[in-house]
Amino acid sequence: MPLIDPRTGVVRYEKTRASEGFTLFTTLGLTTTRLIDMDGEVVQEWDLPSEPGNYAYLLENGNLLAAVRTEEGPEGLPAKGGRLMEIDWSGNLVWEYIDHAQHHDFRRCANGNTVYLGWELLDEELQKKVPGGIVGQEHPDGIYGDYIREIDQQGDVIWEWYAAKELDMAQFPLDPTVHRKEYAHANTIFPCENGDYIINWRFNNTMLRIDRETKDVVWHLTEPTYGQHHDVQELDNKNILFFANGTDVHVHGSKTGSAVIELDPKTNEEVWRYEGYPRCSFMSWFISGCQRLDNGNTLICEGLWGRVFEVTRDCEIVWEYVSPFVVDYPHPEYEATNVIFRSYRYGRDSKQIRNRV
Repeated sequence: MPLIDPRTGVVRYEKTRASEGFTLFTTLGLTTTRLIDMDGEVVQEWDLPSEPGNYAYLLENGNLLAAVRTEEGPEGLPAKGGRLMEIDWSGNLVWEYIDHAQHHDFRRCANGNTVYLGWELLDEELQKKVPGGIVGQEHPDGIYGDYIREIDQQGDVIWEWYAAKELDMAQFPLDPTVHRKEYAHANTIFPCENGDYIINWRFNNTMLRIDRETKDVVWHLTEPTYGQHHDVQELDNKNILFFANGTDVHVHGSKTGSAVIELDPKTNEEVWRYEGYPRCSFMSWFISGCQRLDNGNTLICEGLWGRVFEVTRDCEIVWEYVSPFVVDYPHPEYEATNVIFRSYRYGRDSKQIRNRV
C-alpha cells in the first residue's frame, strides 16, 4: 500500500495537554470507518456496504450514523450519498433511509429526527434566475439546487427548505470562478440548540442561519476571502466555528493557506484563529473540519492530507496523527490518497464511548 507521508500514525502527543479520548474518521475511497486511541491504534471498525457519502459519526447511544453511496440519483456531482444508515457497535443495521439525492451532510436532531442535504433539479424558470458562475459550465441535466429535509424515525418528511425558492439568489450569487452545475454546493447542515439550522455553501462563500419556524434567514456571512469554507457550527458560547479552506482564488502568494476560525455572529468579528506558520504550511483546499473539545482545545481535520491534529487556545499542537490508510486501487477521485472529510474526538467517559472500549 503506498504511503502519502512516511510520518504516518501519531507523530506528536503531549499527554498532559491533549484531550484524552478516541478519534473517528473515514478515508474517502475506502469503505471502513475507524476509531483510534491516542496512540493511533485502531480499537473499533465498521465496514460500510459502499463508499461513504463523505463521513460517519457516533450518536450518543454509541451507534454509528453514516451515509453511503447508492448507484441511483444525480451523476457527476461530488459527495453523493443516498443511503443513511444507523449501525450498532456490532455492525448491525438498526435504521436506514434512502434518498438517492442526499449529499454531503446529515445529522441526528435532539428530537430524534434526522436532517440532511439533498439536490433537486431546478425547473427552467429557476435555472434562468441562478446568478453568477461560469456560463456554459452547467450540468448536462441543467442546474441542481440544494434542499434541507428533516425526517422522523419512520421516514416521514417533517420539514423542508429549498434554497433556490426560499433565498433571494440575487443576494447570494455564485462565485464568478465556479461552474453552474449546482446552486450553491452546500456542504454543512448544523442543527442549533433552539431548532434553527446553520447551512454552509461553498460556491457562494456564504454561511447562514435559518429560523426553523419562519424559514427566514436570521443571520448570514458572505466572505470570499475565507476561501469556500466547511463545517460551520454553533458552539456552546453561541459563537461560530468553521474551517476556512483558503482556496487560492481571491488571495494569492504568501497569504494562501487554510485557517480554523471562531467568530462572534453578533459582529461577525473573529475572536480566535488558527493558521499555519508560514500560512502555506497548513492548507486543504477542499473538505476538512474542526471540533471544539471539552478542555477548550480544537481538533482539526486537514482533510487533503489525511492529517488530524489538536491545538490549544494558544495554537500549540499537542496531538497529531497522519492516516496510514491509503486508497491503493484505481479510483476516479481518490487513488493513492488518504483524504478525510471530517473527524471527531470522543472522551473515554462520553455517552458515545462509555463502557464500549
